[in-house]
Amino acid sequence: MELNESLIRTGHPPHSPPLKRSASLFLRLFLKIILVIVISTLSIHLPDFTVKPPNREQTIKEIAGVLERYSTDLDKVTRIELAEAIYEESVRYNHDPKFILALIAIESSFQNQSVSDQGAKGLMQLMPYVAESLAQELGIEWQGDLTLFNPFLNLRMGMHYLSQLILDFNDLRIALVAYNYGPTYVKSLIERRQRIPVHYYRRVFTAYQTL
Repeated sequence: MELNESLIRTGHPPHSPPLKRSASLFLRLFLKIILVIVISTLSIHLPDFTVKPPNREQTIKEIAGVLERYSTDLDKVTRIELAEAIYEESVRYNHDPKFILALIAIESSFQNQSVSDQGAKGLMQLMPYVAESLAQELGIEWQGDLTLFNPFLNLRMGMHYLSQLILDFNDLRIALVAYNYGPTYVKSLIERRQRIPVHYYRRVFTAYQTL
């Protein structure tokens, strides 16, 4: 059936009842509000994919400032060089430099010549037999204490060791516990379904928050 076009265009359009018009306006307004909420929610939860390259000089200066505030047995030149090394390790393993500083603070209180009761040595408190194996993996010439008390090599070996533990346990907190207690002990706790001690990684996180 064909419609007469002239009839469609003549006369006044029928008026919608006030109730229906109000309901239509309310529905459109409601849909607009929902759309704004959805867009806002997506904007908040979408990850930021933009690359923000860290300001190397500024970050190294901040790291050096932290080292300056703490009592250490390293001279000023070595502290500045160590700040650069910490920055490089943070980039290598995608860690906040403050996290590495917190780990050093808890392990050795920034004392390069520190030796624990168990025999762990240096900034990152590495056991000699563990450090020797790490040195071999990294192509570092092993010279015993000369290697362990070299702050740059000790840092490099310690961060490499932690990265291995993170891969093994797939959990930073458990990896930190394994760094402190040893991976064999932590794995035995997991196998026996016993509670893993939490005070160590809490100390590291507390130090991280206060640096």
